[in-house]
Amino acid sequence: MSSRWKRFVLPVVAAGMFWAASSTCIQAGELTKLKAGIIPVPEHTKLIIARDKGLFAKEGLEVELIEFDNSADGMTALRAGKTDAGSVGVTAPLVHISKGAENIRIIGGLGGEGSAVVVRVDQAEKIGDLKGLKGLKVGTVRLSSSDAIVRAELAKAGIDWKTDLKFFELKSPAAVVEAVKAGQIDAGVVWAPFDIKAEEAGLKVLVRTGKLSPAHPCCRIAVLAEDLAKRPEVWTAYLKALLRAERYIDENRQDTVDTVTKALKLDPKIVESVIYSGNTEFSSDPNVKGIVLFWDAMKASAFIESKADIRAYIDVAPFKAALDSLIAAEPNDAYWKTRAEQFKVRD
Repeated sequence: MSSRWKRFVLPVVAAGMFWAASSTCIQAGELTKLKAGIIPVPEHTKLIIARDKGLFAKEGLEVELIEFDNSADGMTALRAGKTDAGSVGVTAPLVHISKGAENIRIIGGLGGEGSAVVVRVDQAEKIGDLKGLKGLKVGTVRLSSSDAIVRAELAKAGIDWKTDLKFFELKSPAAVVEAVKAGQIDAGVVWAPFDIKAEEAGLKVLVRTGKLSPAHPCCRIAVLAEDLAKRPEVWTAYLKALLRAERYIDENRQDTVDTVTKALKLDPKIVESVIYSGNTEFSSDPNVKGIVLFWDAMKASAFIESKADIRAYIDVAPFKAALDSLIAAEPNDAYWKTRAEQFKVRD
């Protein structure tokens, strides 16, 4: 697939006022236009729901979603100014930060877990578990969260992923699945819904990353530090819309499946399985503790080298302001209370 970025959906045009995290407010009738990256998979459902259900509009935002094949392309576009927000696997911004990118800020999340290692059925018993990958050919997608998780867990198991097996970085999870099917590689590391598509194609899930590293963060929302400093109220509004979308997904199962199916042109059974099977979570929380653990695991496995304090690149203020605003408007609402408790635990 081409790495060229392209338009994914038409923009939502909206007017109105939205609550501001700072003293700046957008007056009725003004629009704040944003371009947000999206990987067209159900894990990014919140972006689609926020668009199609008018939740970005409710916060006074006009959002255009830009499709990318993978997180590496999404991060490149963000840093080049082609998008305002990157919706990318946590590995991508962390690798850029490890290489000296000082102006990346993680402000929220789209999902967690949701990835798997897949193999051919006739090889599954022989391979057995992650340790069984030693000496084999493994396909992955560059800068994906699942890639980093698998390499970190191999290192923990005493396997040097640089010398004890051969990694092949492919363009997309679809390409990984095809390579496993064709016998070009022995195993593949993919994210949802490609784990399901792999099973439909006759492959088998060897292990899920949620089993390897429970509650690990996956796709994060990344912005540029200078943009965040210039207009914090915009990013608070953006996160409010995603929090509302998170709740919508929780409370409106069938309509969520229908909406995402239409947008992504996927089998509704696949969409429903990814969103509601329990293998993927959809918390909007930045998850500072999870990112720190991920960062430390990447360093321990020699995936990256850095002396940076990753906490300096995570800004929870916009998310907290968004959640505080929702709680202030509905102080007795049980859903927002659960999000506040999660924030206390994770951040």
